[in-house]
Amino acid sequence: MTYSLSSKNRQASLALSDNKRYELFVRKVAEEGEVWSLANEDGWVTVTGEDGENCLPVWPHPDYTLDWANGDWADCKPKMIDLATWLERWTPGLDQDETLLVVLPNLKEEAVLVDPLVLDEDIRTALDTVE
Repeated sequence: MTYSLSSKNRQASLALSDNKRYELFVRKVAEEGEVWSLANEDGWVTVTGEDGENCLPVWPHPDYTLDWANGDWADCKPKMIDLATWLERWTPGLDQDETLLVVLPNLKEEAVLVDPLVLDEDIRTALDTVE
């Protein structure tokens, strides 16, 4: 079940540095067992990185997606991927597709851009401290 996230806490966490937001994402995903992104009837939302990479934005809570579901993404809704499915199917699939992850981007579109295998390792390490 998704944890409670106040607007104040959401804004405060978005003001953190890219690396601190990455750490927050990893910790919350390990604790809550959920990864969130945006999707519409055509599929998952992706963005193009500075060097032309295909990238999937991800968040630890659906409320972080609210500021993103507008403009070209107005028809998108937050969609949850449970952590077991993420680790078992999404990580290998994203790696095979050479898709990077935009982890908990702020409203200036700044975030850590990470390889799915690196994120996988960081989440698994965090899971060891949660369990």
